[in-house]
Amino acid sequence: MREVVGVIGLGAMGGSIIRNVAASQRQAFGFDIDANKKSELMAEGIDVESSVAALAERVPVLITSLPNPEAVIAVAGEIAASKAKNLIVIEASTLTLEDKFEFQRILAEAGHTAVDCTLSGTGAQAKVGDLAVYASGEEEIVKTLRPLFSSFTRQLHYVGAYGNGSKMKYVANLLVAIHNVASAEAMVLGMKSGLDPHHLVELVKSGVGNSRIFELRAPLMADNKYLPAQSTIAMWQKDLSVISAYVNKIGVAAPVFNATMPVYAAAYAHGHLEDDAASVCNTLEIMSGIERK
Repeated sequence: MREVVGVIGLGAMGGSIIRNVAASQRQAFGFDIDANKKSELMAEGIDVESSVAALAERVPVLITSLPNPEAVIAVAGEIAASKAKNLIVIEASTLTLEDKFEFQRILAEAGHTAVDCTLSGTGAQAKVGDLAVYASGEEEIVKTLRPLFSSFTRQLHYVGAYGNGSKMKYVANLLVAIHNVASAEAMVLGMKSGLDPHHLVELVKSGVGNSRIFELRAPLMADNKYLPAQSTIAMWQKDLSVISAYVNKIGVAAPVFNATMPVYAAAYAHGHLEDDAASVCNTLEIMSGIERK
């Protein structure tokens, strides 16, 4: 009998997850409030349900990948109010710890078990299963989920008690935020020096200044094309606020991370909210007096 899995939230990350899960010969069911996303999946032969409750009542394991805390808490309430029994719910969104624990509390009171399993990687990486998962919660449950995780990620790391997955995501995304702006700054320096942006990409990739983020985003910067977005400026604004709040709460000095915040805010103000995060390069070009043809 095939394993049955549900995915709630079918955006760049959730949509890729459900497609990879279905390709692994598991039976996958999805739900999203966006009718277009549901139609796309149905056209690919993947089943969708009419509501969160209907999906919860059909599967033993759910994955939630949602854009904001309001959606996550609302979904937790709908799962809790359903007739589903003893669900395992993999919460993969980027949230504050307070929201993660509220999600866990709502589900626990209804007899369900939540695990905090954040994902490191872009939408493009999610499409090919090139994600790392930071899994936290009951270790025995995480062990039982390992085969499922292998269907849409390349690495599973168990990081301990519930909530540690989110803490690890803050660490990873802090670095991504910095590397992204640093990559843009280097590209702008090179372009204003008269160097060809595409040549810059190849030369940096061959040297010690390279990073995975540079490899992912510098080609977009060289092309000056930021759609379709793998992770938008709007999404980054939300994630940055979550990380910043946590950094301030526990009293960590983060001068480099804090220096990136105005750059993302400027990119948002320049109308890049739905563009890829690599569009911070365009913002730094404007600040540097560069006008590309």
